Amino acid sequence: MRSQNPHSRVQLIFMRGSKSYLTRIVSIIIFLLLWEIIAILVSRPRLLPTPVDVAIALKDLLFAPGPSEIGWAGELFGNTLVSLGRVATGFCIAAVSGISLGILMGWWRTLRNLVEPILEIIRPIPPLAWIPLAILWFGLGFKPAVFLIWLGAFFPILLNTILGLESTPKVLIEAAKTLGAKSKHLLLKVVMPSAIPSILVGIKVGFGVGWMCLIAAELSGSNSGLGFMIIFYNWAMEPAKTIAGMLMIGIVGLLMFEVLNRIENRLLRWKEAV
Repeated sequence: MRSQNPHSRVQLIFMRGSKSYLTRIVSIIIFLLLWEIIAILVSRPRLLPTPVDVAIALKDLLFAPGPSEIGWAGELFGNTLVSLGRVATGFCIAAVSGISLGILMGWWRTLRNLVEPILEIIRPIPPLAWIPLAILWFGLGFKPAVFLIWLGAFFPILLNTILGLESTPKVLIEAAKTLGAKSKHLLLKVVMPSAIPSILVGIKVGFGVGWMCLIAAELSGSNSGLGFMIIFYNWAMEPAKTIAGMLMIGIVGLLMFEVLNRIENRLLRWKEAV
């Protein structure tokens, strides 16, 4: 059978990608039209502003100063930077601690038997249930938000790291032992590379949970950030600005997931050749 022309293959991929983007654009346009129609039928801007109202509010928030810790930036941009700083700190701590403990628990059964009962008691407790204690321990602002982000992101990363180590094919381990691999090399050269896909899944899930925990923390225990901005304008009865803040949360989350997906694709390029 004659192989496919590489140029034709590139064209086919490009056409599929174009159709995918076109479909997404059409779905967004349909959603905005439905939103506009429903808002007009309701005829109560205090309850449901139109997309045009939200766009105007978004423009105002981008350039107008407001109650943000970053005085030199527009309110929306400033609060976004504050939220990103908090989520980056808490998520990095969760990634380091979750992967490290996951490797130790996945490799040494004795340690896992000691630690797992305690973690299994804490894990089912929703991170949002820790908000009163987080405020009591750390006050308002940066520290309680970082604590809640760490708490939300830690367990998905930990569990997926353990799962990745346990899912290493036995045939690879036996083959490495047959070739004389010592325990340290077995962990670093065989088990860890095999666990990377599962760890990356845990990182993406952990980031999603951590981002939601951040917004919840800012809604109840902060004086800045996107969550605070949403509740502030909700109290002020300005739903257009509230929805604009909600859209910014979704946009930032989407962009961050896209970054994580690109990192995952780069690290797992070897899977394309398998």
